[in-house]
Amino acid sequence: MMFTSEKGQKPKSIRLKSGESSFPLLVSGQGIVLFRHTKADQTCIFFLYTHDKSDGFRIELTQTAVVVHRISTNQSYVDPNNTSGLTNYPGAYYWFSLDAQNQALLCGVGEARVETVVYRATMEYTSDDERKANKKFMESIVSVQVASDSDVEPIRMIRDPVTVKIPAIVRPTETLSMDDVASGMYLPKANLPLPAQQLYDCISGSQFTLDTEDFPDFVQAIENSIKNLSGWCYQTLQAKSHEFSKDKPNLNETYLRITLGQNNGESPGIPYVMEIWPVGHYSPIHNHSEAHAIIRVLNGEITVSQFPFLCATQDGIKPFSITNFHKNQITWISPTLNQTHQLHNLPENASTCITIQCYLYDQKDNEHYDYFDYVDSDGNIQQYEPDSDMDFVDFKELMKKEWENRLVASRSLLSCFSCTTA
Repeated sequence: MMFTSEKGQKPKSIRLKSGESSFPLLVSGQGIVLFRHTKADQTCIFFLYTHDKSDGFRIELTQTAVVVHRISTNQSYVDPNNTSGLTNYPGAYYWFSLDAQNQALLCGVGEARVETVVYRATMEYTSDDERKANKKFMESIVSVQVASDSDVEPIRMIRDPVTVKIPAIVRPTETLSMDDVASGMYLPKANLPLPAQQLYDCISGSQFTLDTEDFPDFVQAIENSIKNLSGWCYQTLQAKSHEFSKDKPNLNETYLRITLGQNNGESPGIPYVMEIWPVGHYSPIHNHSEAHAIIRVLNGEITVSQFPFLCATQDGIKPFSITNFHKNQITWISPTLNQTHQLHNLPENASTCITIQCYLYDQKDNEHYDYFDYVDSDGNIQQYEPDSDMDFVDFKELMKKEWENRLVASRSLLSCFSCTTA
């Protein structure tokens, strides 16, 4: 996977400097290069080179194909299913994966993952000696070089190649079975990047719940506040109907942000946010500032649609994955994976969904972007500065008061009814 390492270890991912045209692979013979190419009508060209640049691969992307040739022999590596390369969708970026161990070449659009592949080829061989020769050749590739006349902007170098689907649901060590690991259904908590592990440990405990001894009706109180016209939740949601579109108010495109703690400058907004999603409500499609994040469902369920990149058009692009997360399931975000998504508490669901969202910038991220970018109803990308509708401690006290007042009002009404019928 593609995560920042501990001190003293080789990095798993590095951000490349703007304008850099030549850079080494993090490990010889393998890795992913992320890059942009803003002129979709012009061919994109770059090279993967051996030490002396006498051999390697020439990679070319057009709007209709990905074309790969070996430099020394001009042998081509064709994917018969490949029908695209560059795209006209604004916001798109690309990736190319080199994998000497599996002798595979992959290319895709957006996040570097199996679901976004548009080109796949493998080195062919007819004998074991030929297989070994192919592997030795690929392992001798050490650098990436952008063609001088190609409008390529390298973004990031990632150590490990794209190989298999990466699970969306995280599980702790004590619940993982051998079958779980073998099937690839769940991501072990230990495989999260270190900042995400830190966040996971903060919110994954059995005591991290909504209904507690001091307020066993917390969830019911929130539900009541949403349905009651005089409830704080109902009124706040109404007031937020313009939040993501000033000219086209949309009540369903609202949710409540209840924050825990303070902004310490280590995350986009306050790092711990309880988000409340009434039935039928959803977020705009948005990304997460290349921050790490952990999301746990505390009540109900939420449907998450994942997108390869944030696309600034009204038509948009289709999600590559749609996953339902249920109570106590935990998912994750890294600087390069699961970044762009939309959350939706589907209309057919029975209850309000409540999640805890936790954010943290990467340890080596020295340029903090304190916004989430989102696509508005006109297809334009806008900035959203993560805010707070109320502090958690104050919110819990308010819900207690609303719930107690409801019970008092119910008793009073029952008393009046009894007097009338006596």
